[in-house]
Amino acid sequence: MAEFVVEFGKDGSPLEPDGRLDAAAFHRNHQPIWAVLKDFLAGRSGDVLEAGSGTGQHVVHFAGQTPEIIWWPSDLSAAHLRSIAAWRAHAGLANIRPPQPIDLSDPAWSPAPPDGKGPDKLLAIFCANVIHIAPWRVAEGLFAGAARHLRGDGRLFLYGPFKRDGKHTALSNAVFDTSLRERDPEWGVRDIADLETLADGVGLRLADTFEMPANNMILMFVRKDAAQS
Repeated sequence: MAEFVVEFGKDGSPLEPDGRLDAAAFHRNHQPIWAVLKDFLAGRSGDVLEAGSGTGQHVVHFAGQTPEIIWWPSDLSAAHLRSIAAWRAHAGLANIRPPQPIDLSDPAWSPAPPDGKGPDKLLAIFCANVIHIAPWRVAEGLFAGAARHLRGDGRLFLYGPFKRDGKHTALSNAVFDTSLRERDPEWGVRDIADLETLADGVGLRLADTFEMPANNMILMFVRKDAAQS
């Protein structure tokens, strides 16, 4: 079944004294996700933003695999920002920047910290388990920001459950979608076609899809004028 955590630390997951939160989903999905990301990131350098970093465990794991890449974690939840900062301190990796409070529903969001000393352009944006647990305007803002901030060869990676042509890819995802909409009518599993329309409107296109465990997928978007992958 698709993964769903609305507030880490309030679902029985442990909380360390330093504020580190531990999401069970991380332990299930970080290796399959990295198997996809590394095919693009290996041998490259630059800056990567994680939009909606949650606990911070993913960004720490990915940064440990790519010392030549600078990772910029972000979230809107104060508890998550504390957890990201604690995981960053615990890992002691020089290529992770302090977490930034980014509101993806604001189409003018920026990866730059308050001092303005942020990345010029991003090699990639990675966003996991966010747009289905948020209003549609968050997806709109994510794509608008990606179009502004990605390099010409940059990539936007979206991880989570998705519908294809209006249909769920598994019964468990349909049940999950119903539970999301019962919690908030603005939430829900998004259709790939709708995301392609969003991408088209800001100059991006869907370049590839990757099937993942537990009926999830990774969607990879590139600039329309980028070379075919």
